Amino acid sequence: MRCKNVHVIYFSPTHTSARIAHAIVEGMGVTVYHETDLTRHTPETEEHIDDEFTIFAVPVYGGRVPTVALERMHYFKGNHTPAVAVVLYGNRDFDDALLELTDTLKAQGFIPIAAGAFIGEHSFSRPGFPVAEGRPDESDLSAAMHFGSKLIEKFNHVSSFEELPALQIPGNHPYKTPGKAMPIAPTWNGELCTYCGTCTDICPVSAINIQEDKIQCDANRCLKCCACVKECPAGALTLDTPFTAILAKNCATRKEPTIII
Repeated sequence: MRCKNVHVIYFSPTHTSARIAHAIVEGMGVTVYHETDLTRHTPETEEHIDDEFTIFAVPVYGGRVPTVALERMHYFKGNHTPAVAVVLYGNRDFDDALLELTDTLKAQGFIPIAAGAFIGEHSFSRPGFPVAEGRPDESDLSAAMHFGSKLIEKFNHVSSFEELPALQIPGNHPYKTPGKAMPIAPTWNGELCTYCGTCTDICPVSAINIQEDKIQCDANRCLKCCACVKECPAGALTLDTPFTAILAKNCATRKEPTIII
């Protein structure tokens, strides 16, 4: 069986999931492919994928796949379509996220033929308290490309994906219970802000708006993905939480990607 059509679908507020997905495709030797970015938009209609090898890439928040990512992914239905599940976590643990993503793909008609957990800079990482700072780095991207080459090799030597043994994905049923959401959101520094609108444009859940010449972040909607913090050109947004120091202390030892194929 030959791999002709590839579809990459990702939810990637800080671009780490997207970077790994693109590196995987590069490793497959594919230059033309279909790409769907679910980060800031919910699909308007359901899409059925029959003849595209599909790669799904999402971040890990609290050991699970973000609910908003799952909601947007549900618009894609497979028809015994081969797929790859990829998660990005901040050097702590991916817990049940990869299992959850794989289960979701199966329920939507896809056949997961491989899976991977890669490392990206933690959302809470900041100067003085680095957590997987700068990742995915060149080593991570190289691992993703190697994963892609193995994928294409497996794809091209399989006659029927339905006959493949089920992947052994680490994780637990029931999935990890999410912790109580922290009622916090990035804080705004009006002296630095230039009102460029970057933060409002990139927020995945529209939790940021401008009211009366002030940037306001809705803590009840905020994902704590920190896309706004990391991309504000003026450095006018910060997320200060005690968990940052804890993570920087306990998650300093470098972890490497987990590949299941």
